[in-house]
Amino acid sequence: MSQKVIVIGGGNAALSSAIESAENGDDVTLLEAAPSSLRGGNSKYTRDIRYAHDEDEFTSGSYTKNELRKDLLSVSGNFENVEVAELVIERSQEMARWMQWHNITFKKGIKGTLNLSRTNAFFMGGGKVLTDNYYDLINKLKVKVLYGAPIISVNIANDAVKGLTALIKNEKNQFTADKYIFASGGYEANKDWLSQFWGEGVKNIKIRGSMFNTGLPLKSLIGNNVLMCGVEKAGHMVAVDSRSPEYDAGIVSRIDAIPWGIVVNKNGERFYDEGEDIWPKRYAIWGRLVAEQQSQTAYAIVDNKTIEKFMPTAYPSIDANSIDKLAAKIGLKAPELSNLISTFNAGITKTGEDVTEWSNHQLGIPKSHWAIPIDTPPFHAYPLSPGLTFTYQGIRINRTGRIELKDGELENGFAAGEIASGNVLRSGYLAGFGLTIGTTLGRLAGGWENE
Repeated sequence: MSQKVIVIGGGNAALSSAIESAENGDDVTLLEAAPSSLRGGNSKYTRDIRYAHDEDEFTSGSYTKNELRKDLLSVSGNFENVEVAELVIERSQEMARWMQWHNITFKKGIKGTLNLSRTNAFFMGGGKVLTDNYYDLINKLKVKVLYGAPIISVNIANDAVKGLTALIKNEKNQFTADKYIFASGGYEANKDWLSQFWGEGVKNIKIRGSMFNTGLPLKSLIGNNVLMCGVEKAGHMVAVDSRSPEYDAGIVSRIDAIPWGIVVNKNGERFYDEGEDIWPKRYAIWGRLVAEQQSQTAYAIVDNKTIEKFMPTAYPSIDANSIDKLAAKIGLKAPELSNLISTFNAGITKTGEDVTEWSNHQLGIPKSHWAIPIDTPPFHAYPLSPGLTFTYQGIRINRTGRIELKDGELENGFAAGEIASGNVLRSGYLAGFGLTIGTTLGRLAGGWENE
Protein backbone atom coordinates (compact mmCIF):
# COMPACT_ATOMS: atom_id res chain seq x y z
CA MET A 1 0.00 0.00 0.00
CA SER A 2 1.34 3.42 -0.94
CA GLN A 3 1.95 5.78 1.96
CA LYS A 4 3.07 9.34 2.43
CA VAL A 5 6.69 9.44 3.61
CA ILE A 6 8.81 12.35 4.82
CA VAL A 7 12.59 11.91 4.84
CA ILE A 8 14.54 14.37 6.97
CA GLY A 9 18.09 14.84 5.68
CA GLY A 10 19.96 15.13 2.41
CA GLY A 11 22.94 12.78 2.53
CA ASN A 12 23.45 9.15 1.57
CA ALA A 13 21.22 7.68 4.31
CA ALA A 14 18.35 10.01 3.45
CA LEU A 15 18.75 9.43 -0.27
CA SER A 16 18.91 5.65 0.17
CA SER A 17 15.70 5.86 2.20
CA ALA A 18 14.02 8.02 -0.41
CA ILE A 19 15.05 5.70 -3.25
CA GLU A 20 13.84 2.59 -1.44
CA SER A 21 10.57 4.24 -0.45
CA ALA A 22 9.86 5.65 -3.91
CA GLU A 23 10.66 2.34 -5.60
CA ASN A 24 8.11 0.76 -3.25
CA GLY A 25 5.51 3.15 -4.64
CA ASP A 26 5.39 5.64 -1.75
CA ASP A 27 4.73 9.37 -2.06
CA VAL A 28 8.04 10.77 -0.76
CA THR A 29 9.10 14.26 0.32
CA LEU A 30 12.71 14.94 1.29
CA LEU A 31 13.52 17.90 3.53
CA GLU A 32 17.16 19.04 3.23
CA ALA A 33 18.46 21.73 5.61
CA ALA A 34 21.13 22.89 3.17
CA PRO A 35 20.58 24.91 -0.01
CA SER A 36 20.83 22.89 -3.23
CA SER A 37 24.41 24.06 -3.85
CA LEU A 38 25.55 22.53 -0.54
CA ARG A 39 23.29 19.48 -0.45
CA GLY A 40 24.48 15.99 0.36
CA GLY A 41 25.44 16.24 4.02
CA ASN A 42 28.74 14.61 4.92
CA SER A 43 28.29 12.06 2.13
CA LYS A 44 29.61 14.46 -0.49
CA TYR A 45 33.03 14.13 1.15
CA THR A 46 33.23 10.33 0.91
CA ARG A 47 34.92 8.04 -1.60
CA ASP A 48 34.54 4.39 -0.58
CA ILE A 49 32.52 1.74 1.22
CA ARG A 50 33.59 -1.10 3.50
CA TYR A 51 31.39 -4.18 3.21
CA ALA A 52 31.41 -7.94 3.64
CA HIS A 53 31.76 -9.73 0.30
CA ASP A 54 32.96 -12.74 -1.62
CA GLU A 55 35.44 -12.15 -4.42
CA ASP A 56 33.99 -9.48 -6.71
CA GLU A 57 35.00 -7.06 -9.45
CA PHE A 58 35.13 -4.09 -7.05
CA THR A 59 37.90 -5.28 -4.70
CA SER A 60 41.07 -7.39 -4.70
CA GLY A 61 39.63 -10.29 -2.70
CA SER A 62 36.97 -11.57 -0.34
CA TYR A 63 36.21 -10.00 3.06
CA THR A 64 33.99 -12.13 5.26
CA LYS A 65 31.30 -11.10 7.71
CA ASN A 66 33.44 -12.50 10.51
CA GLU A 67 36.39 -10.35 9.44
CA LEU A 68 34.24 -7.23 9.28
CA ARG A 69 32.77 -7.98 12.70
CA LYS A 70 36.24 -8.60 14.17
CA ASP A 71 37.58 -5.36 12.68
CA LEU A 72 34.64 -3.36 14.04
CA LEU A 73 35.02 -4.80 17.51
CA SER A 74 38.77 -4.13 17.45
CA VAL A 75 38.32 -0.38 16.92
CA SER A 76 35.02 0.25 18.68
CA GLY A 77 34.66 -2.29 21.47
CA ASN A 78 31.45 -4.18 22.14
CA PHE A 79 28.43 -3.10 20.10
CA GLU A 80 25.94 -0.81 21.81
CA ASN A 81 23.07 -2.49 19.94
CA VAL A 82 24.06 -5.98 18.88
CA GLU A 83 21.02 -6.77 16.73
CA VAL A 84 21.39 -3.59 14.68
CA ALA A 85 25.15 -4.01 14.33
CA GLU A 86 24.69 -7.58 13.10
CA LEU A 87 22.00 -6.43 10.69
CA VAL A 88 24.35 -3.82 9.19
CA ILE A 89 27.11 -6.42 8.80
CA GLU A 90 24.74 -8.93 7.20
CA ARG A 91 23.11 -6.50 4.80
CA SER A 92 26.36 -4.82 3.83
CA GLN A 93 26.85 -7.79 1.50
CA GLU A 94 24.18 -6.46 -0.86
CA MET A 95 25.30 -2.85 -0.80
CA ALA A 96 27.84 -2.59 -3.62
CA ARG A 97 25.56 -4.32 -6.11
CA TRP A 98 22.60 -2.14 -5.07
CA MET A 99 24.71 0.99 -5.53
CA GLN A 100 25.82 -0.22 -8.95
CA TRP A 101 22.19 -0.79 -9.93
CA HIS A 102 21.54 2.82 -8.90
CA ASN A 103 24.09 4.49 -11.17
CA ILE A 104 27.25 4.30 -9.04
CA THR A 105 30.42 3.20 -10.86
CA PHE A 106 33.21 1.52 -8.92
CA LYS A 107 36.94 1.26 -9.52
CA LYS A 108 39.59 -0.75 -7.72
CA GLY A 109 41.78 0.78 -4.96
CA ILE A 110 43.63 4.08 -5.30
CA LYS A 111 47.25 5.02 -4.62
CA GLY A 112 48.11 6.03 -1.07
CA THR A 113 45.40 4.03 0.75
CA LEU A 114 47.03 1.50 3.05
CA ASN A 115 45.53 -2.00 3.08
CA LEU A 116 42.11 -1.05 1.71
CA SER A 117 42.02 -2.74 -1.71
CA ARG A 118 40.48 -5.94 -0.33
CA THR A 119 38.07 -4.54 2.25
CA ASN A 120 36.82 -1.40 0.52
CA ALA A 121 35.37 -0.47 -2.86
CA PHE A 122 36.04 3.00 -4.27
CA PHE A 123 33.50 4.76 -6.46
CA MET A 124 34.23 7.09 -9.35
CA GLY A 125 33.96 10.81 -8.68
CA GLY A 126 33.75 10.50 -4.90
CA GLY A 127 30.82 11.52 -2.73
CA LYS A 128 29.78 14.53 -4.78
CA VAL A 129 29.11 12.36 -7.82
CA LEU A 130 27.40 9.77 -5.62
CA THR A 131 24.97 12.26 -4.09
CA ASP A 132 24.36 14.05 -7.40
CA ASN A 133 23.54 10.71 -9.05
CA TYR A 134 21.12 9.86 -6.27
CA TYR A 135 19.44 13.27 -6.49
CA ASP A 136 19.01 12.78 -10.23
CA LEU A 137 17.48 9.39 -9.53
CA ILE A 138 15.00 10.56 -6.90
CA ASN A 139 13.95 13.33 -9.26
CA LYS A 140 13.09 10.65 -11.85
CA LEU A 141 11.24 8.75 -9.11
CA LYS A 142 9.09 11.86 -8.46
CA VAL A 143 10.43 12.51 -4.97
CA LYS A 144 9.69 16.08 -3.92
CA VAL A 145 12.78 17.84 -2.52
CA LEU A 146 12.66 20.98 -0.39
CA TYR A 147 15.99 22.71 0.19
CA GLY A 148 16.76 25.16 2.99
CA ALA A 149 14.24 23.34 5.17
CA PRO A 150 15.75 22.62 8.62
CA ILE A 151 13.48 20.80 11.08
CA ILE A 152 13.04 22.79 14.28
CA SER A 153 10.50 20.63 16.13
CA VAL A 154 8.92 17.17 16.07
CA ASN A 155 5.49 16.43 17.51
CA ILE A 156 5.21 12.98 19.13
CA ALA A 157 2.17 11.62 20.95
CA ASN A 158 0.81 8.16 21.71
CA ASP A 159 3.91 6.39 20.41
CA ALA A 160 3.74 8.01 17.00
CA VAL A 161 5.08 11.03 15.15
CA LYS A 162 2.15 13.37 14.53
CA GLY A 163 3.97 15.98 12.50
CA LEU A 164 7.00 18.25 12.33
CA THR A 165 7.88 21.87 11.75
CA ALA A 166 10.44 23.15 9.26
CA LEU A 167 11.76 26.68 8.99
CA ILE A 168 11.66 27.65 5.31
CA LYS A 169 12.53 31.22 4.28
CA ASN A 170 12.12 32.27 7.92
CA GLU A 171 8.56 30.94 8.05
CA LYS A 172 7.37 27.94 10.03
CA ASN A 173 5.86 25.21 7.85
CA GLN A 174 3.97 22.21 9.22
CA PHE A 175 4.31 18.77 7.63
CA THR A 176 2.43 15.54 8.27
CA ALA A 177 2.85 12.06 6.83
CA ASP A 178 2.17 8.39 7.44
CA LYS A 179 5.84 7.68 7.99
CA TYR A 180 8.88 9.74 9.03
CA ILE A 181 12.53 8.83 8.42
CA PHE A 182 15.12 10.82 10.38
CA ALA A 183 18.41 10.74 8.49
CA SER A 184 19.58 14.22 9.44
CA GLY A 185 23.12 13.45 10.61
CA GLY A 186 24.75 14.19 13.94
CA TYR A 187 25.36 17.47 15.76
CA GLU A 188 29.04 17.99 14.94
CA ALA A 189 28.43 21.49 13.53
CA ASN A 190 26.69 22.64 16.72
CA LYS A 191 29.65 23.96 18.71
CA ASP A 192 27.44 25.19 21.55
CA TRP A 193 26.33 21.59 22.04
CA LEU A 194 29.87 20.25 21.69
CA SER A 195 31.18 22.77 24.22
CA GLN A 196 29.08 21.11 26.94
CA PHE A 197 31.68 18.36 27.11
CA TRP A 198 34.68 19.67 25.12
CA GLY A 199 34.73 23.02 26.91
CA GLU A 200 36.86 25.85 25.51
CA GLY A 201 38.81 23.37 23.39
CA VAL A 202 35.89 23.18 20.97
CA LYS A 203 37.10 26.36 19.30
CA ASN A 204 40.13 24.45 17.99
CA ILE A 205 38.13 21.53 16.57
CA LYS A 206 37.68 21.59 12.81
CA ILE A 207 34.39 20.26 11.47
CA ARG A 208 35.05 18.03 8.49
CA GLY A 209 31.36 17.60 7.78
CA SER A 210 28.45 19.78 6.77
CA MET A 211 27.85 23.05 8.59
CA PHE A 212 24.15 22.16 8.46
CA ASN A 213 24.52 19.13 10.75
CA THR A 214 23.46 21.01 13.87
CA GLY A 215 21.40 18.22 15.43
CA LEU A 216 18.12 20.13 15.66
CA PRO A 217 15.94 17.11 14.73
CA LEU A 218 17.95 15.00 17.18
CA LYS A 219 17.48 17.53 19.97
CA SER A 220 13.73 17.61 19.35
CA LEU A 221 13.54 13.81 19.41
CA ILE A 222 15.50 13.72 22.68
CA GLY A 223 13.00 16.22 24.10
CA ASN A 224 10.27 13.72 23.27
CA ASN A 225 11.85 11.00 25.44
CA VAL A 226 13.11 8.68 22.73
CA LEU A 227 15.91 6.32 23.76
CA MET A 228 19.43 7.54 23.12
CA CYS A 229 22.57 5.59 22.32
CA GLY A 230 26.25 6.45 22.23
CA VAL A 231 28.31 8.66 24.52
CA GLU A 232 28.96 12.37 24.44
CA LYS A 233 32.55 12.58 23.20
CA ALA A 234 32.28 9.63 20.83
CA GLY A 235 32.56 10.44 17.16
CA HIS A 236 34.55 9.99 13.99
CA MET A 237 37.42 12.38 14.74
CA VAL A 238 40.67 12.35 12.79
CA ALA A 239 43.80 14.48 12.58
CA VAL A 240 43.41 17.23 9.99
CA ASP A 241 45.55 20.08 8.75
CA SER A 242 45.29 23.02 11.15
CA ARG A 243 44.97 25.36 8.18
CA SER A 244 41.62 23.79 7.18
CA PRO A 245 38.40 25.82 7.33
CA GLU A 246 36.32 25.64 10.49
CA TYR A 247 33.39 23.90 8.73
CA ASP A 248 33.05 21.65 5.67
CA ALA A 249 36.74 20.81 5.73
CA GLY A 250 35.96 17.55 3.94
CA ILE A 251 38.04 14.45 3.33
CA VAL A 252 40.94 16.41 1.78
CA SER A 253 41.70 18.00 5.15
CA ARG A 254 42.87 14.68 6.59
CA ILE A 255 46.59 14.11 7.09
CA ASP A 256 47.62 10.53 6.26
CA ALA A 257 51.33 11.06 6.94
CA ILE A 258 51.16 9.80 10.52
CA PRO A 259 52.25 6.15 10.10
CA TRP A 260 55.16 7.21 7.88
CA GLY A 261 56.81 9.44 10.48
CA ILE A 262 56.35 10.66 14.02
CA VAL A 263 53.85 12.98 15.71
CA VAL A 264 54.84 15.45 18.42
CA ASN A 265 52.91 17.97 20.50
CA LYS A 266 53.82 21.61 21.16
CA ASN A 267 56.41 20.45 23.68
CA GLY A 268 58.14 18.35 21.05
CA GLU A 269 57.03 15.10 22.71
CA ARG A 270 55.58 12.00 21.09
CA PHE A 271 52.38 10.93 22.81
CA TYR A 272 51.20 7.75 21.05
CA ASP A 273 52.39 4.87 18.86
CA GLU A 274 52.07 6.13 15.27
CA GLY A 275 52.35 2.60 13.91
CA GLU A 276 49.78 0.83 16.03
CA ASP A 277 47.93 -1.74 13.92
CA ILE A 278 46.93 -1.24 10.29
CA TRP A 279 46.31 2.41 9.45
CA PRO A 280 42.72 2.21 8.09
CA LYS A 281 41.67 0.71 11.42
CA ARG A 282 43.50 3.21 13.60
CA TYR A 283 43.60 6.56 11.82
CA ALA A 284 40.36 7.68 13.48
CA ILE A 285 41.88 7.66 16.97
CA TRP A 286 44.21 10.52 16.12
CA GLY A 287 41.62 13.29 16.28
CA ARG A 288 40.88 12.48 19.91
CA LEU A 289 44.59 12.11 20.70
CA VAL A 290 45.36 15.55 19.25
CA ALA A 291 42.32 17.00 21.04
CA GLU A 292 43.87 15.92 24.34
CA GLN A 293 47.09 17.88 23.70
CA GLN A 294 47.81 21.47 24.74
CA SER A 295 45.91 23.88 22.46
CA GLN A 296 44.67 20.82 20.57
CA THR A 297 47.78 21.06 18.37
CA ALA A 298 50.38 18.59 17.12
CA TYR A 299 52.77 18.11 14.19
CA ALA A 300 53.33 15.14 11.88
CA ILE A 301 56.95 14.96 10.72
CA VAL A 302 58.25 12.88 7.78
CA ASP A 303 61.25 13.00 5.48
CA ASN A 304 61.55 13.26 1.73
CA LYS A 305 61.68 9.52 0.96
CA THR A 306 58.16 8.97 2.36
CA ILE A 307 56.46 12.17 1.18
CA GLU A 308 54.75 10.39 -1.74
CA LYS A 309 53.71 7.31 0.23
CA PHE A 310 50.42 8.79 1.46
CA MET A 311 47.47 10.63 -0.04
CA PRO A 312 48.28 14.14 -1.32
CA THR A 313 47.30 16.91 1.08
CA ALA A 314 45.20 20.01 0.48
CA TYR A 315 47.86 22.27 1.95
CA PRO A 316 51.62 22.09 1.31
CA SER A 317 53.91 20.71 3.96
CA ILE A 318 56.20 23.01 5.95
CA ASP A 319 59.67 22.18 4.66
CA ALA A 320 63.30 22.64 5.75
CA ASN A 321 66.66 21.10 4.88
CA SER A 322 67.49 20.34 8.50
CA ILE A 323 65.56 19.28 11.60
CA ASP A 324 66.76 22.39 13.44
CA LYS A 325 65.38 24.69 10.74
CA LEU A 326 62.13 22.72 10.62
CA ALA A 327 61.76 23.06 14.39
CA ALA A 328 62.18 26.84 14.09
CA LYS A 329 59.52 27.03 11.39
CA ILE A 330 56.90 25.19 13.47
CA GLY A 331 57.76 26.80 16.79
CA LEU A 332 59.44 23.86 18.53
CA LYS A 333 62.76 23.76 20.40
CA ALA A 334 65.41 22.59 17.94
CA PRO A 335 67.68 20.62 20.36
CA GLU A 336 64.77 18.59 21.77
CA LEU A 337 63.30 17.74 18.36
CA SER A 338 66.70 16.91 16.87
CA ASN A 339 67.56 14.66 19.82
CA LEU A 340 64.18 12.91 19.61
CA ILE A 341 64.59 12.11 15.92
CA SER A 342 68.18 10.96 16.36
CA THR A 343 67.12 8.64 19.19
CA PHE A 344 64.19 7.42 17.12
CA ASN A 345 66.40 6.63 14.13
CA ALA A 346 69.03 4.85 16.24
CA GLY A 347 66.53 2.52 17.90
CA ILE A 348 64.81 1.16 14.79
CA THR A 349 64.76 -2.61 14.26
CA LYS A 350 64.35 -3.62 10.60
CA THR A 351 62.78 -7.02 10.03
CA GLY A 352 63.15 -7.87 6.36
CA GLU A 353 62.26 -5.50 3.53
CA ASP A 354 58.65 -4.88 4.57
CA VAL A 355 58.57 -1.52 6.39
CA THR A 356 55.29 -2.55 7.95
CA GLU A 357 57.39 -4.75 10.23
CA TRP A 358 60.04 -2.16 11.09
CA SER A 359 59.69 -1.05 14.70
CA ASN A 360 61.26 0.89 17.55
CA HIS A 361 60.73 -0.42 21.06
CA GLN A 362 63.62 1.51 22.62
CA LEU A 363 61.55 4.64 23.28
CA GLY A 364 59.19 5.24 26.17
CA ILE A 365 56.36 5.12 23.63
CA PRO A 366 57.18 2.48 20.99
CA LYS A 367 56.50 2.67 17.30
CA SER A 368 55.36 -0.84 16.49
CA HIS A 369 55.13 -0.65 12.66
CA TRP A 370 56.40 1.62 9.85
CA ALA A 371 59.39 2.78 11.93
CA ILE A 372 61.26 4.33 9.01
CA PRO A 373 64.34 6.48 9.69
CA ILE A 374 63.70 10.21 9.33
CA ASP A 375 67.02 11.04 7.74
CA THR A 376 66.49 12.22 4.16
CA PRO A 377 66.14 15.99 3.63
CA PRO A 378 64.20 18.03 2.99
CA PHE A 379 62.11 17.33 6.08
CA HIS A 380 58.37 17.98 6.12
CA ALA A 381 55.87 18.90 8.84
CA TYR A 382 52.09 19.14 8.85
CA PRO A 383 50.32 21.08 11.64
CA LEU A 384 47.51 18.96 13.08
CA SER A 385 44.16 19.77 14.68
CA PRO A 386 41.29 17.46 15.65
CA GLY A 387 38.79 17.15 12.82
CA LEU A 388 35.30 15.97 13.76
CA THR A 389 33.43 14.23 10.94
CA PHE A 390 30.30 13.15 12.78
CA THR A 391 29.09 12.43 16.31
CA TYR A 392 27.99 8.96 17.46
CA GLN A 393 25.59 9.98 20.21
CA GLY A 394 22.13 9.65 18.75
CA ILE A 395 18.92 7.64 18.63
CA ARG A 396 18.49 3.97 19.48
CA ILE A 397 16.61 1.92 16.90
CA ASN A 398 15.49 -1.70 16.66
CA ARG A 399 16.09 -4.18 13.86
CA THR A 400 13.14 -2.79 11.88
CA GLY A 401 14.75 0.65 11.91
CA ARG A 402 12.08 2.10 14.19
CA ILE A 403 13.05 4.56 16.91
CA GLU A 404 12.84 3.05 20.37
CA LEU A 405 11.04 4.63 23.30
CA LYS A 406 11.52 3.87 26.96
CA ASP A 407 8.47 1.63 26.87
CA GLY A 408 8.08 0.71 23.21
CA GLU A 409 8.78 2.11 19.77
CA LEU A 410 7.60 4.84 17.43
CA GLU A 411 5.25 3.00 15.12
CA ASN A 412 5.90 5.41 12.24
CA GLY A 413 9.28 6.94 13.16
CA PHE A 414 12.56 5.56 11.78
CA ALA A 415 16.21 6.65 11.98
CA ALA A 416 19.15 5.98 9.67
CA GLY A 417 22.72 7.09 9.08
CA GLU A 418 24.79 9.15 11.47
CA ILE A 419 21.88 9.94 13.79
CA ALA A 420 21.74 6.18 14.46
CA SER A 421 25.47 5.40 14.16
CA GLY A 422 25.87 4.98 17.91
CA ASN A 423 23.93 1.73 17.65
CA VAL A 424 26.99 0.27 15.94
CA LEU A 425 29.97 2.51 16.81
CA ARG A 426 31.05 3.24 20.38
CA SER A 427 34.46 4.71 19.55
CA GLY A 428 37.02 4.54 16.78
CA TYR A 429 36.15 4.03 13.14
CA LEU A 430 36.78 1.81 10.14
CA ALA A 431 37.55 3.57 6.86
CA GLY A 432 34.50 3.55 4.58
CA PHE A 433 32.03 2.33 7.20
CA GLY A 434 29.96 5.51 7.53
CA LEU A 435 28.38 4.97 4.12
CA THR A 436 27.79 1.34 5.03
CA ILE A 437 25.73 2.35 8.06
CA GLY A 438 23.90 4.98 6.03
CA THR A 439 23.07 2.77 3.06
CA THR A 440 21.97 -0.31 4.99
CA LEU A 441 19.92 1.53 7.61
CA GLY A 442 18.61 3.99 5.03
CA ARG A 443 17.29 1.19 2.86
CA LEU A 444 15.90 -0.55 5.95
CA ALA A 445 13.99 2.57 6.99
CA GLY A 446 12.74 3.02 3.44
CA GLY A 447 11.03 -0.37 3.55
CA TRP A 448 13.70 -2.91 2.64
CA GLU A 449 12.14 -5.92 4.35
CA ASN A 450 11.92 -4.12 7.68
CA GLU A 451 8.82 -5.81 8.99
